[in-house]
Amino acid sequence: MIGIIDYGMGNLRSVSKAFELIGAEVIVSGDTNELVKADKLVLPGVGAFGDGMNNLRKLGLIEFMHSQVMVNKKPLLGICLGMQLLAEKGYERGENKGLGFVAGEVKKFDMGERNLKVPHVGWNEVKFKEEGLFRGIKSGSCFYFVHSYHLICKEPKDAIGTTEYGYTFTSAVNKGNIFGTQFHPEKSQEAGLKLLENYLKR
Repeated sequence: MIGIIDYGMGNLRSVSKAFELIGAEVIVSGDTNELVKADKLVLPGVGAFGDGMNNLRKLGLIEFMHSQVMVNKKPLLGICLGMQLLAEKGYERGENKGLGFVAGEVKKFDMGERNLKVPHVGWNEVKFKEEGLFRGIKSGSCFYFVHSYHLICKEPKDAIGTTEYGYTFTSAVNKGNIFGTQFHPEKSQEAGLKLLENYLKR
């Protein structure tokens, strides 16, 4: 069973429908008594870093995720803001402490004199090794992005996918049982569904 964490910040319907499309049993909840029944967790998210952490805190989900993910080693997939919240801290609307599951910080795109719009919206290539979360997907496949901030990993090995937008940034991470995608696999058609299937089967 996939437990999609509802903390008031995610496009929950599209994520749950994508998992259902590939045959997963899905529960969408912000109740830890329900989420604990799941075999794997998904933390989606759209919005600001600080708001996301505040909502998780109010619902008692920070402690829950720490015990389930860091102690019990239950798999977790963060999507978009959900991936950013995996970091130690973020700088959207001031400095905010993150979950600390992945060593790194979340900062806004710095385009300097590059004539590129922020937020980064639309389809873009992701480069990766064709294994693990990306097994059966060709490196350079396109995925759908909507974001102004990105995660800067302290440990290069944690970055398993990269994308070019003005410069190279981390677009997917993996540290043990913890995974994250800056892009939206649930909106990325065939390649996105394959990635979710790989997470489901791991």
